[in-house]
Amino acid sequence: MKKLLTPDAHQIGQPSGSRPESDAAPESLRHGTEAQLLLDLQGLVGKQQVLGRASDLIAFASDGSPYRRIPAVVVQPRHEQDIIEVMRYAADHQRTVTFRAAGTSLNGQAATEDILIDMRTHFQGMEVRDGGKRLWSRPGVILGDAQAVLARSGYMLGPDPGSTSVATIGGVLANNAGGMRCTVERDTYHSLEELRVVLPSGSVIDTRNGDEIFKFKEPQLHAELLRLREEIRADNDLVEFLRSKFSIRNTNGIRLDAFLDEDEPVRILAKLMVSSEGIFGAVTESVIRTVALPKKKATTWVMLRNLRDAANYVAPMMHAGALACEIMVAPALKKAVGHFPAAAEWWAELPDESAALLVELGGKDDDDLEASIKGAKEVLTDADLIKPLEFERSEAAMRGAWQIRNGLFGLLGAQREQGTTMITEDVCFPPDKIGDATADLVELLSRYGYPEMVMGHAAFGNLHFFLVPKLSDAEERAQYARFLDEMAEIVIDKYHGSLKAEHGTGVNMAPFLLREWGEQAWNLMWDVKHAIDPEGVLAPDVKLTHNQEIHLENFKSFPQVEAEINNCVECGFCEPVCPSRHATVTPRQRIVLRREMARQAPDSPLLSTLQEEFQYDAIDMCAADGSCSIACPISIDTGKVMKQFRAAQAPQSNQKVFLEGAKKWAVVENLVRGGLVSAKVLGSPTLQLATNVGRSIVNPDVLPSIPGDLPLPAPRLPHTQREGATAVYFPACINRMFGNSPDAQHDHLSTPHAVVEVARRSGAPVWIPEDVAGDCCGTPWSSKGYTEGFRYQARKISNDLWRWSDEGSLPIIVDAASCTHGVLDNVPEVLEGEDLERFQQLEILDVVDWIAREVVDHLPIVQELGRIAVHPTCSVRHMEGEDALLKVANACGDAVVPDGAGCCGSAGDRVMLHPELTESATREERAGLAQEHFDAFVSSNRTCEMGLEMITGEVYEHVAVLLEKASRPAISP
Repeated sequence: MKKLLTPDAHQIGQPSGSRPESDAAPESLRHGTEAQLLLDLQGLVGKQQVLGRASDLIAFASDGSPYRRIPAVVVQPRHEQDIIEVMRYAADHQRTVTFRAAGTSLNGQAATEDILIDMRTHFQGMEVRDGGKRLWSRPGVILGDAQAVLARSGYMLGPDPGSTSVATIGGVLANNAGGMRCTVERDTYHSLEELRVVLPSGSVIDTRNGDEIFKFKEPQLHAELLRLREEIRADNDLVEFLRSKFSIRNTNGIRLDAFLDEDEPVRILAKLMVSSEGIFGAVTESVIRTVALPKKKATTWVMLRNLRDAANYVAPMMHAGALACEIMVAPALKKAVGHFPAAAEWWAELPDESAALLVELGGKDDDDLEASIKGAKEVLTDADLIKPLEFERSEAAMRGAWQIRNGLFGLLGAQREQGTTMITEDVCFPPDKIGDATADLVELLSRYGYPEMVMGHAAFGNLHFFLVPKLSDAEERAQYARFLDEMAEIVIDKYHGSLKAEHGTGVNMAPFLLREWGEQAWNLMWDVKHAIDPEGVLAPDVKLTHNQEIHLENFKSFPQVEAEINNCVECGFCEPVCPSRHATVTPRQRIVLRREMARQAPDSPLLSTLQEEFQYDAIDMCAADGSCSIACPISIDTGKVMKQFRAAQAPQSNQKVFLEGAKKWAVVENLVRGGLVSAKVLGSPTLQLATNVGRSIVNPDVLPSIPGDLPLPAPRLPHTQREGATAVYFPACINRMFGNSPDAQHDHLSTPHAVVEVARRSGAPVWIPEDVAGDCCGTPWSSKGYTEGFRYQARKISNDLWRWSDEGSLPIIVDAASCTHGVLDNVPEVLEGEDLERFQQLEILDVVDWIAREVVDHLPIVQELGRIAVHPTCSVRHMEGEDALLKVANACGDAVVPDGAGCCGSAGDRVMLHPELTESATREERAGLAQEHFDAFVSSNRTCEMGLEMITGEVYEHVAVLLEKASRPAISP
């Protein structure tokens, strides 16, 4: 039977003005992976581990680079044996394998048209060892997660690239990633202690087992590595050349210095794996030494008259104890004004020839930090500064400075011309030549019409700059090729630097290896490749290639789609925070798929297939929580586009039905409370059975399921008085309908009663309007695209808030974070005229912010409630309220945010429509909860609390409920 009210996926269509592109996927892809290949691999590793739909293949075709190659199949191995099976299959069937982790690769090293192995999904797990001095991990662990865990012990991994929040340990190893503070001595190559690797032969080599075991498993490879070691060491000129090349950052090519730094072949192999970009094997485990974190830090902007002066102060600043020293030219600083809160307005008037150093200083204590600051001031005693030095010590100020440095990539991406490609280049010079080299690069960029925005890790001679060519245009493509040739002349011939410092070689720089290294070293690199991978199974043309034009092939187009997502550069920063990341697709993949639809002809059968698969994967499974916009360098909210699609699919008849629902929302509230009472009488399983039957007839995205036990119905709202009230209290409708969990402690109050109580006890009483029923923030309508109902509720609540607050004279507090965020963010978008003017005069606060500001410091805490797991919702993070939430929770006990906590995916009714979304969203958080014992679990949004309880089995409550319990006066005997 055809489901009623099923959204028509074809309604989303193609963007107006879209046209078929030359890189459009072929119609043959409609059926996905070739049948025999799919069956073969499923038979080897299991059906669930092999992705072969058209949408799967296209979703994995793009990474952070300008290249796009559609894999034949995607495999997500669970363990080493799966990898072995796939590599042996590839060797037996003349196929190739390429590895991908986070897909942040900037040079095309994670793309293929054959078998793609995803190393992120199942290779998770890490362990802090030796009190933080070492980290054991699998390759799928996100670097930022590892850094957060290590920070608790006072340590960090040496590499700290700008992609820390998304890059994986596997990618850090494969590319020898650097970063702002990563000296050559503390990069992955020099910090690696042990690893475990699957070789193309199928052998699993664990360096902890020693060289004899390696020799037993791989005698020919062992012997060849010994031969190459002796050949390289016997050539003094070559030894001196390699030492010079690797004295600065260099990821362009193979680490031939492994033959100089290690004696045993098994140790040589381990070092060769670093910066190998997957051409030698798959690293499945590693042990890396860490470095101690400074306990105190400060930052300052050193504003100087010209670029060479700025560059000349880099080395002295580092010698004085600076942890990082980033160089930025004036055009880049000017771009920041108006886009970053920490960018000073006067930067807009900087002379174009000026430059700045962003310097970070640190120490083990305050005295040590002051000594570093004194040393920096002494270095700059005679400097011709544009503005006197100011040293910022607050976390907010330091974070703001680094947001400018890291955010300029995204800002330029957002401002580039539509249809152009964002390319990030990454070169390295000897640090003592950084001033002249930077000037030459700026001149070259200017001559080619590219942005004059050079910046980078000046202390290490490492510079980044950006190119924005329209690669679909033949002339611009030729100009891009000429630019690379001239860049190579400057970097290699003039300054003897490296063409890639920390981003890896990929296909982008592979054709330039011979030029940078010379024939002898280049041939030795091929010798190593043939020794480890004699069949050429792994990553062809990545890093090593005989195709001198490969860097000019397979460029991806950027067809125009919806305005909100057009500026996406497909960097992937959004992926780790997306609630649906483990279930269907991520924001980047939603955009990649949408762009493929725009590339297709209107009558393309493949377009129809993509639309049908997009409905559930992308639209239905989007939490529309905006978490992606927080992680995105240019704040793209992909969820807004998914809500637009829902609106386009909503029949006009439904718009009227939902408008009527908005008008009669008070009745709906009563019905829900009554329904909950009935459910308690009939039993949740009975109600769940009924809804499951209904969902088989009606579209599952319309009728919710009941994935867990129902909460209690909300009790009547507490009685309050307008006279003497310090704030208007608006209980969100979710708290007016749903009460506590049936498993909550019997003496715990409902959220509204708890808020009223803590307010009264602290001397800041609040007032709940008598006619609050029927008012709503409008999210239930806006999230589904029911615009008429949303406009009605937005106007109603704005007028009522104006009236209740005595025309803005009292602050208004809201007790559900998503509702607070909805009122602040969404309501004003549909208001006009006097309604909007009035709304802008209102002070609207989330109740947790208000409690942290007005209540908690005035409450006597009677009892400590133990270890408390805190879940900051996505709305809390949007409103930057995490500190307030932790402050309130810490008043009740020892509060901690578990590792992996992010958006829970409840998203209003999504947890009832698609429980699998919440299961996906909370996977890492549940693992974090399992690591230690907690006595209580809190958040600040009822639907999130309900969803978390359904998935984790723990009772989550509003933090105000816990605060009321902790501050409840003791009963005297």
